[in-house]
Order: sequence, then C-alpha cells, then structure tokens
Amino acid sequence: MTRSAPDSPFAPGPMVLTAMILLAAFSRLLPLPPNFAPIEAIALFGGAYFARRGLAFVVPVLAMLLADLALGLLRGDTYLAYFTTAGYLPSLLANYLSILATVVLAFGLRGRVNGARVLGYSLAGSVLFFLVSNFAVWLTAFMVPGYPACSTGLLPCYVAALPFFKTTLLSTLAYSALLFGGFALLRSRLPALRAQTA
Repeated sequence: MTRSAPDSPFAPGPMVLTAMILLAAFSRLLPLPPNFAPIEAIALFGGAYFARRGLAFVVPVLAMLLADLALGLLRGDTYLAYFTTAGYLPSLLANYLSILATVVLAFGLRGRVNGARVLGYSLAGSVLFFLVSNFAVWLTAFMVPGYPACSTGLLPCYVAALPFFKTTLLSTLAYSALLFGGFALLRSRLPALRAQTA
C-alpha cells in the first residue's frame, strides 16, 4: 500500500484542513447574525497551515464560492442578485480579493502559530476585510441601496459600516478559535498531521 507524500493534497493533513475549511464555510447556511461569517478565519487558517501555497489560496476561495452558491440556491432571488447584478460585482470581487490578501497575510503565521499571534492576525484580517469590502461599496454606492452615506464620500462610507465591522471581528475571532484550536487538538492526538502541514 502506498502512502501520499506529505505535501500531496490527498495526504491526511491537507484533507483534514480542507474538511475543516469546508465545514466552516458551510456553517453560513445556519441562521447566524448578519455579517457573522468565517471568511477571514478560513483564509488565515489555510494560509497558516497548508504546506502547499497553491492549496492555501484555492481551498478557502472554492469553499466560499461553494457556500455562496448554496446560499443562492437556498435564499433565491435576493441572494442570487448579488451574483447576477453588475452593480454588485465589485463588492463580490472585493470579498474574494480579501480572502486572497488574508492568505498572504497568514503566511506570517506559518510555523509560528500561538494564541496571541492568531488574535493579532484575526484583528488584522478583519480590518483588511473591512477596508477592502467597504471601499468596493463606496465605489458602487450609487448602485447599492441602503448606503446613502457612501454617496457623500469614502470616510462616511466607512463610518456607516462600523456596526458591521464589530460583527466581522467577532466572527473572525470565533471561527479562528474553533479552527486553530480544533486543529491544535487534532495535531496533538494525531502525529501524522504534524509533518503534513507547515
């Protein structure tokens, strides 16, 4: 019987990481508070632990895309409009750009994961998402209903989004604790996972 190489996508480490990221992404199907999502946490987790950098980018993005499509099918017209209306495209792209940027940020966690660093990177990732996503909202303010402040300038747009930032930060902290803490527990019990992740 042959065993997968440690950096193979089918080795135990990458498979466990992928499963955890998919579970976190699909938790968005649960009745959670608005803006409470694992977006930044899964990007941090993937960037910190996938030994192959390609997987660190691809897995979080695909997981979020699959979860977005599932939400579109479940919620119908309102959510599907987010994908099919040209005015929302910059915001959608900004969300996925934030995932990619946060993966790059998380490379700084490789081999140096501890509670204090995960906390700091969770805060940094949340701020990054807030800045990028609301910049995109400001760019398309004339097309996004419910954001009148954004038509008056970038700063008012950021101020109007501050209540959403609190939820983003709380969700990033909660999901990071679950992902990083859960994986640390698994690694302590399954030595095979230690050699197959960064």
